[in-house]
Amino acid sequence: MKNGVMRVSLLFTFFVLFVATLKGVTGDEYDHKYASGDPIKLWVNKVGPYNNPQETYNYYELPFCKVEPKDGASKKPVHKWGGLGEILEGNELILSNVEFKFRQDLPKRVMCSTGKLTEKEVEKFSNAIRNHYWYEFYMDELPIWGFVGEYVDPNANDDDEEDEEDNSSSNNKKSSSSSSNSGNDAGGDAKVYVYTHRSFDIGYNEDRIIQVNLTAERPKALKTGEKLDFTYSVNWEPTTTKFTQRFERYLDYNFFEHQIHWFSIFNSFMMVIFLAGLVSMILMRTLRNDYAKYAREEDDLDSMERDVNEESGWKLVHGDVFRPPKMLPILAALIGTGTQLALLSVMVIGVTIAGLLFEQRGAITTSFIVCYALTSFISGYVAGGFNARNEGKNWIRTMLLTATLFPGCVFSIAFLLNAIAIYYHSLAAAPFGTMVVLALMWAFVSFPLVLFGTVIGRNWNGVPNNPCRVKTIPRPIPEKAWYCSPGVIGVVGGLLPFGSIFIETYFVFTSIWNYKVYYVYGFFLLVFMILMIVTLCVTVVGTYFLLNAENYHWHWTSFISAASTAFYVYVYSIYYFIFKTKMTGFFQTCFYFGYTAMFCLGLGLMCGAVGYFGANAFVRRIYRNIKCD
Repeated sequence: MKNGVMRVSLLFTFFVLFVATLKGVTGDEYDHKYASGDPIKLWVNKVGPYNNPQETYNYYELPFCKVEPKDGASKKPVHKWGGLGEILEGNELILSNVEFKFRQDLPKRVMCSTGKLTEKEVEKFSNAIRNHYWYEFYMDELPIWGFVGEYVDPNANDDDEEDEEDNSSSNNKKSSSSSSNSGNDAGGDAKVYVYTHRSFDIGYNEDRIIQVNLTAERPKALKTGEKLDFTYSVNWEPTTTKFTQRFERYLDYNFFEHQIHWFSIFNSFMMVIFLAGLVSMILMRTLRNDYAKYAREEDDLDSMERDVNEESGWKLVHGDVFRPPKMLPILAALIGTGTQLALLSVMVIGVTIAGLLFEQRGAITTSFIVCYALTSFISGYVAGGFNARNEGKNWIRTMLLTATLFPGCVFSIAFLLNAIAIYYHSLAAAPFGTMVVLALMWAFVSFPLVLFGTVIGRNWNGVPNNPCRVKTIPRPIPEKAWYCSPGVIGVVGGLLPFGSIFIETYFVFTSIWNYKVYYVYGFFLLVFMILMIVTLCVTVVGTYFLLNAENYHWHWTSFISAASTAFYVYVYSIYYFIFKTKMTGFFQTCFYFGYTAMFCLGLGLMCGAVGYFGANAFVRRIYRNIKCD
């Protein structure tokens, strides 16, 4: 019955996720097909410093001029909302009202003009350009990037300028200009220039748009009291690239499919083989001799107890090894939530591989949030059953912790980051309405499912089935070598799992913080499975050493040993922040370490749950042959 309920829950969740994904893929307001002369919409999105990916602002936070709508249309800005994930990722698409028509070239024309620049407006532009602000447009769901302007520092050497250009071009945010143009358009004393012309080169295949290239040109010096005329031109060119392949130009194959990526997979796979062999040796060789003396059917219970007392190591704690762990409701909640997150991650990765969700703004975030709410039954079921099997009485407390512990931690971090974003007037600030939607999803979907799962779990999967009875009086734990202590095993346990994902962590961090589109979810799924296997094996070995030290507090030790992988990932994130990024400022620092903390929290719960289940299976396996009842 237990397995049947789990299968039904998983199938239902996968079906809902699959339907939501299909809707996201086919439910766009465009069919991406145009006839010659059809109007094309250009959406402006956001601006922000290039080195700080999360520090983004509304495009019109800078004093760019606005194109007035034609035909007497309302001057109220037209927004385009793509879903919950898009808002949480800090996107706000606004219709630009710039005229584009399919397959019709446009010569250079005035887009709009600013009034006379005030000192404050000049300062805004200057500050943005000095901090390498870039902006983002969208046309036919294709992202377009460009820089606001350029800053010419007479004291900078050529090497620094070349490095800056290399960094800019490597991330597909390209703007073209030349020093000669700068000298012609502005006086020699000027240092800050704003690009005033945008050239759009649009590739098409029959009736579909395939690619859009933006070149920012004609830098003009910023001076108080002068007007800026922003111009644009459009050039349409046919291409043989298929519509289904149009997103490939945003993918960095040389980076993600580098030989070192393949080597890391091979290295992790060899680690799995080694650890699996080590666990097999423990089970098949080290324990085989111990089992032999307990397989004698002619021995009675008294002689069996006498033989056990003459032994040492893990056999001596058979009467305490299944004693309920301390802080049972908390451990139950952590294991239940970790199980849910592990299964949810596999589902989302699988659907992303099948549906190419990475091509859509916020689709992965939306899928994860919605499916987290829908799979909350799993966490409640696992936590409720675990609590009941360990003779836990307060199932309501377990249920409340399961429903609130992880969401509460994430919400607390998000609330703090949201307050910072509001203070900075950034697009990263989630609107009040979005927060209400998330709260309602938790209150009316997630919480009831946790409650239902807890009740089902404690009634259908809550019968204790320990192979050994628990003695009334706990056995004293002798002092052993320092390396056999729970603290050391807990800390060291995460090293090998972290080593198995070290390279992939670098690729994931680079995709998040350095503007690369992560698309190798096949790699990601394989590395995820390797991580789970390595975590399981390492936890089994650590549990064996702990029990051999006659310490029966293996429940929390196994969980912490596996969860410590997240600690090493967070330590690595500090190194990555210092040496691999150029992030600056309080805003970006808070968001970097805040988002990383959320990620590591979820990773720790997943690894901890998998590690505990592996240790639990191992303990039951080695004690089931001991006739201690």
